[in-house]
Amino acid sequence: MPAYIVGDVTVTDPDRYKAYAAHTESTLEPFEGRFIVRGGASEVLEGAWEPGRLVVIEFPSAQAARDWYASEHYQEILPIRHEASIGSLVLVEGYPA
Repeated sequence: MPAYIVGDVTVTDPDRYKAYAAHTESTLEPFEGRFIVRGGASEVLEGAWEPGRLVVIEFPSAQAARDWYASEHYQEILPIRHEASIGSLVLVEGYPA
């Protein structure tokens, strides 16, 4: 069953964040992850949520998503994201086909 990492990120240092973003996609490849949403325009239709930069990454399974997050290559660049932004990530399982 597919799983998704959903992030709501507020970038505080755009130049530094670019260094993180430049390497993120290559960390996904070994885990069959792919960006579904990567910071495009968003519009609130209901509620009071005011998201920052939204990101959705699809993985073939929740375990693949966990393995990516814990991977050596992602952990190497994660401090850059923490330095250049604030936000939240959640892992959510997709709907079974």
